Amino acid sequence: MKWNRVVVKLGSTITILFLVVLLPMGFVINQILTGFYQKNTQENIKLLSTRYAKALSDGVSTVEGITTIADFSDVKFFIIDNKGKIIANSGLLVSAQDASFPYKDIAPLFEGKSLSMNYEEPTTNNRYMVYGNPITRENSVIGGIFVLSSIEGMHQSMQNVQRLLILSGFGAFFLALGFTFVLSKKLSIPLVQMEQATRRIAKGDLETRVRIKSNDEIGSLAQAVNELAVDLKTYRDSRNEFFANISHELRTPITYVDGYAKVLKNKLYQNDVEQEYYLDLIAGESKRLTLLIEDLFELSKMEEGKVSLVLEWIDLTEVLENVIQKCRLKANEKGLQLQHHFDENLPLVFGDGLRMEQVFTNLLENAIRYTNKGHIEIVVFKEENSVIIRIEDTGIGISEEELPYIFNRFYRVEKSRSREYGGTGLGLAIVKKLVELQGGEVRVVSEVNKGTRFDVIFGIPASYIGGIENEVT
Repeated sequence: MKWNRVVVKLGSTITILFLVVLLPMGFVINQILTGFYQKNTQENIKLLSTRYAKALSDGVSTVEGITTIADFSDVKFFIIDNKGKIIANSGLLVSAQDASFPYKDIAPLFEGKSLSMNYEEPTTNNRYMVYGNPITRENSVIGGIFVLSSIEGMHQSMQNVQRLLILSGFGAFFLALGFTFVLSKKLSIPLVQMEQATRRIAKGDLETRVRIKSNDEIGSLAQAVNELAVDLKTYRDSRNEFFANISHELRTPITYVDGYAKVLKNKLYQNDVEQEYYLDLIAGESKRLTLLIEDLFELSKMEEGKVSLVLEWIDLTEVLENVIQKCRLKANEKGLQLQHHFDENLPLVFGDGLRMEQVFTNLLENAIRYTNKGHIEIVVFKEENSVIIRIEDTGIGISEEELPYIFNRFYRVEKSRSREYGGTGLGLAIVKKLVELQGGEVRVVSEVNKGTRFDVIFGIPASYIGGIENEVT
C-alpha cells in the first residue's frame, strides 16, 4: 500500500477525527452515568441517616428499634458512641467490641456536622458509601449513626456499562472505518482519473477528456481539466498553423527580394523603367518583412511585460483623426467610405497616445482588410463613467464559433483565404494586450456576411470626473 495515496490520507484523517469525537464522548457518558448513580445512592442514604438520627435524638426510637427497622428494611448501618466505638450495627459482620473509628476521621460529626465518606468492612473487604449524622441530646453530641450502601454493585454495574460502551465504540469505529474507506475511495477515484488524464495531456494526447459525474468542486475541476485540454489543442493547432503561415510569409518576401536582386545584379532588365519596378518590388517586400518581424517582436515584449508606456491625459478625438487620415487612402483604394462621429465635450483618457494610435490603426486596417464593399464607421461617445470607441464595418464577419479565439496569438479568421487578406494573426492579440495595459477593455460583436463591431472601452477616473464637476461649479 502506498501511504501517500489520497484514499489513505483522507481515510486516516476521517478516522482520526472520528476517534477524537468518540473517545471524549465515551468518557463523558461514563462520567455522567457514574456521577448519577453515586448521587442517587448518596441521596438515599442521606435521607435514611437523617431520619434515624432525628428519631434517636428526639427519643422517638431506641437503638434496638432502629436495628429492628433496619433489619426489616435490609438497611445496613452502624451506631457509634462519643468515642467512635461501634455500639450497634445492622447487616454488617463487625462486632461492637472490636471495631471503632479513628477520632480524626469522624471529628466533624462531633461538631454537629454531617459526614460523607467511604468505608471498607474489615472482614469481607466490601466497600461502602457512608453518610453519617450526629445524635444529639440536650445540645450535645452523644454519638452518631451511619447508613451504608454497598458500592460493589455500583462498580459492577459501571463495569458492565463501560464494557458496553467499549464494545459499541469498537463496533462504531469499524463501521465508520468501512464507511470511511468506501467514501474515500469514491472521492479519490475521480482525482486519480484526473491525475492520469493530465499526465496524458502533458505527453501530448490533447484528445483526452475526463468524464464529469457531479456538479460539485470535483466536477468543476474535471471541467477545468477538459477546458485546459481544449485550450491547449486550440493553441497547438493555431501555433502550428501560425508557423506554417509565418514561414510562408517570411519565405515569400525573401524569395522576391532574392530573385529581383539577382535580376538587378545580372542586369537582366530591359530599361530604366523596369529597373525601377524591380526596385519598388524589393522595397515593398522588405517593408512587409520588417512589419512582420516588428509585430512578432512587439507581441513578445508585451507578453514578457517589457513594454514601457508614457501615460498622460490624451484627446481621443485628435488620435482618431490622425488614424483616419492615415487609413483613408487604403479605404479609397477599395472604394470604402470612412464615416466618423465624435460626441462633443468628450473627457480626456489617461493613456499612451502612440499606443492608442497603434490600437486604432490595427483595428481600422483590419476592418478595411476584411471589408470589400460598403462602409466603415468610427463612433466615439460617453456612456456613464466610460468612453467607448466603436469601429464597425460591413465586411465578411466572423462566425460565432471563432469569436472566442480571435484575440489569441497566431489565430487567423478565414484560414483558407488568409493569403488573399494578408495579416499574420498577431494584430488583434497586440490590440488586446495594449488596451488591457492601459486599463481598458475590448469587446466584439459579429455576424457572418454582415459585418463586425469592435468596442474599445476606457473608464473615466473618479478624480477626473470630480475635477470636471468642480470646474463647472
